[in-house]
Amino acid sequence: MLQISYILVGILMGIFSGFLGIGGGLILIPILVYCYGLTQHQAQGTSLTVMILPITLLAALRYYQNGNVKLGMSAFIAAGFVLGGLIGADVVQHVPGGILRRVFGVVMLLASIKMIVSK
Repeated sequence: MLQISYILVGILMGIFSGFLGIGGGLILIPILVYCYGLTQHQAQGTSLTVMILPITLLAALRYYQNGNVKLGMSAFIAAGFVLGGLIGADVVQHVPGGILRRVFGVVMLLASIKMIVSK
Protein backbone atom coordinates (compact mmCIF):
# COMPACT_ATOMS: atom_id res chain seq x y z
CA MET A 1 0.00 0.00 0.00
CA LEU A 2 2.88 2.36 0.76
CA GLN A 3 4.27 1.85 -2.75
CA ILE A 4 0.93 2.99 -4.20
CA SER A 5 1.16 6.22 -2.18
CA TYR A 6 4.66 6.75 -3.59
CA ILE A 7 3.31 6.36 -7.12
CA LEU A 8 0.49 8.82 -6.39
CA VAL A 9 2.99 11.35 -5.04
CA GLY A 10 5.03 10.79 -8.20
CA ILE A 11 2.00 11.47 -10.36
CA LEU A 12 1.29 14.67 -8.40
CA MET A 13 4.91 15.74 -8.82
CA GLY A 14 4.83 14.95 -12.52
CA ILE A 15 1.71 17.05 -13.02
CA PHE A 16 3.17 20.03 -11.13
CA SER A 17 6.53 19.63 -12.85
CA GLY A 18 5.07 19.42 -16.33
CA PHE A 19 2.56 22.21 -15.74
CA LEU A 20 4.59 24.69 -13.66
CA GLY A 21 8.19 23.48 -13.94
CA ILE A 22 8.31 22.73 -10.20
CA GLY A 23 8.16 19.60 -8.12
CA GLY A 24 11.24 18.52 -6.21
CA GLY A 25 11.77 21.47 -3.93
CA LEU A 26 8.33 22.91 -3.60
CA ILE A 27 6.22 19.78 -3.63
CA LEU A 28 8.16 16.60 -2.95
CA ILE A 29 10.48 17.66 -0.13
CA PRO A 30 7.70 18.88 2.20
CA ILE A 31 5.67 15.74 1.43
CA LEU A 32 8.63 13.50 2.24
CA VAL A 33 9.34 15.33 5.50
CA TYR A 34 5.80 15.80 6.81
CA CYS A 35 3.93 12.81 5.35
CA TYR A 36 6.65 10.14 5.28
CA GLY A 37 8.81 11.26 8.21
CA LEU A 38 12.11 11.63 6.32
CA THR A 39 14.77 13.95 7.66
CA GLN A 40 15.43 17.10 5.65
CA HIS A 41 18.66 15.57 4.38
CA GLN A 42 16.92 12.35 3.34
CA ALA A 43 14.11 14.27 1.64
CA GLN A 44 16.50 16.41 -0.37
CA GLY A 45 18.62 13.43 -1.40
CA THR A 46 15.54 11.41 -2.35
CA SER A 47 14.12 14.35 -4.32
CA LEU A 48 17.34 14.70 -6.29
CA THR A 49 17.39 10.98 -7.00
CA VAL A 50 13.80 11.04 -8.29
CA MET A 51 14.67 13.70 -10.85
CA ILE A 52 17.53 11.80 -12.46
CA LEU A 53 17.58 11.62 -16.24
CA PRO A 54 14.38 9.76 -17.26
CA ILE A 55 11.95 12.11 -15.52
CA THR A 56 13.70 15.32 -16.48
CA LEU A 57 14.45 14.15 -20.01
CA LEU A 58 10.84 13.38 -20.90
CA ALA A 59 9.46 16.66 -19.53
CA ALA A 60 12.25 18.69 -21.16
CA LEU A 61 11.69 16.88 -24.46
CA ARG A 62 8.05 17.98 -24.49
CA TYR A 63 9.09 21.60 -23.87
CA TYR A 64 11.75 21.31 -26.61
CA GLN A 65 9.23 19.92 -29.11
CA ASN A 66 7.13 23.03 -28.56
CA GLY A 67 10.06 25.43 -29.04
CA ASN A 68 10.37 26.33 -25.35
CA VAL A 69 13.97 25.34 -24.62
CA LYS A 70 17.09 27.49 -25.02
CA LEU A 71 19.65 24.72 -25.63
CA GLY A 72 22.81 26.86 -25.50
CA MET A 73 21.73 28.50 -22.27
CA SER A 74 20.72 25.12 -20.83
CA ALA A 75 24.12 23.60 -21.57
CA PHE A 76 26.03 26.32 -19.73
CA ILE A 77 23.63 26.32 -16.77
CA ALA A 78 23.86 22.50 -16.61
CA ALA A 79 27.66 22.68 -16.51
CA GLY A 80 27.48 25.07 -13.57
CA PHE A 81 24.73 22.97 -11.99
CA VAL A 82 26.97 19.89 -11.96
CA LEU A 83 29.72 21.72 -10.11
CA GLY A 84 27.33 23.57 -7.81
CA GLY A 85 25.40 20.39 -7.05
CA LEU A 86 28.56 18.60 -5.99
CA ILE A 87 29.66 21.50 -3.79
CA GLY A 88 26.20 21.95 -2.25
CA ALA A 89 25.73 18.23 -1.62
CA ASP A 90 29.08 18.07 0.17
CA VAL A 91 28.55 21.19 2.29
CA VAL A 92 24.97 20.34 3.33
CA GLN A 93 26.08 17.10 4.98
CA HIS A 94 27.56 19.23 7.78
CA VAL A 95 24.43 21.35 8.38
CA PRO A 96 22.13 20.19 11.20
CA GLY A 97 18.71 19.01 9.97
CA GLY A 98 16.72 21.61 11.92
CA ILE A 99 18.74 24.49 10.50
CA LEU A 100 18.53 23.05 7.00
CA ARG A 101 14.74 22.73 7.26
CA ARG A 102 14.42 26.36 8.39
CA VAL A 103 16.68 27.65 5.62
CA PHE A 104 14.66 25.63 3.11
CA GLY A 105 11.42 27.11 4.49
CA VAL A 106 12.75 30.67 4.33
CA VAL A 107 13.86 30.20 0.71
CA MET A 108 10.43 28.84 -0.22
CA LEU A 109 8.71 31.70 1.62
CA LEU A 110 10.82 34.38 -0.06
CA ALA A 111 10.26 32.83 -3.48
CA SER A 112 6.52 32.67 -2.82
CA ILE A 113 6.33 36.30 -1.71
CA LYS A 114 8.33 37.43 -4.74
CA MET A 115 6.05 35.51 -7.11
CA ILE A 116 2.88 36.82 -5.46
CA VAL A 117 3.86 40.53 -5.41
CA SER A 118 5.69 40.80 -8.74
CA LYS A 119 3.89 41.84 -11.91
